[in-house]
Amino acid sequence: MLIIAGLGNPGQTYAKNRHNIGFMAVDEIARRWGFPAARSRFQAQVAEGAIDTPQGPVRTLLMKPQTFYNESGRAVGEAVKFFKLDPAVDLVVFYDEIDLAPGRFRMKAGGGAAGNNGVRSITSQVGPHFRRARLGTGHPGQKELVHGHVLSDFHKADMAWVEPLLQACADAAPLLARGEDEKYQAEVMRLAPAEKLDPRKQARGE
Repeated sequence: MLIIAGLGNPGQTYAKNRHNIGFMAVDEIARRWGFPAARSRFQAQVAEGAIDTPQGPVRTLLMKPQTFYNESGRAVGEAVKFFKLDPAVDLVVFYDEIDLAPGRFRMKAGGGAAGNNGVRSITSQVGPHFRRARLGTGHPGQKELVHGHVLSDFHKADMAWVEPLLQACADAAPLLARGEDEKYQAEVMRLAPAEKLDPRKQARGE
């Protein structure tokens, strides 16, 4: 079993927030690979299906924790423990990354939380060694503006990069399912190229 968890906050109020791009990525993967409708389990909305790869289908559980972003580990940890999985291999977490320019995408294995409370919560439950799919949403330029930035909605103009990025994450998913994270990252960026910029300087117009 592979668990792909997207981070976000439940409810329509937050549905279009930058903080919810992890939820959006999971929804797009579910749509692309024909997963059934989500149901409640593990304090999350989950859908169990498979991602087809050249080596055969990979059984996958898609998760959207309903515990609110900063407590995501409660849901993710419950599922990991239930299936007796190795997070370093069997858990991928999609989340927004303010230290990447809008539209940029990076895979990362393990490491610290870098100020992300959702990642910190998951680390507290399963340890730091899990696969991280970081979706660049840009930085507001100043630390005190971060909270408002992540909890604000994407602008209509942002959809020009958000939608291709989400589609690329879903289309390239067979590489993710096979554990080929470097190839997955390269394929996502090939399908949805985005300019590599310093997100803080970009926000300040430098």
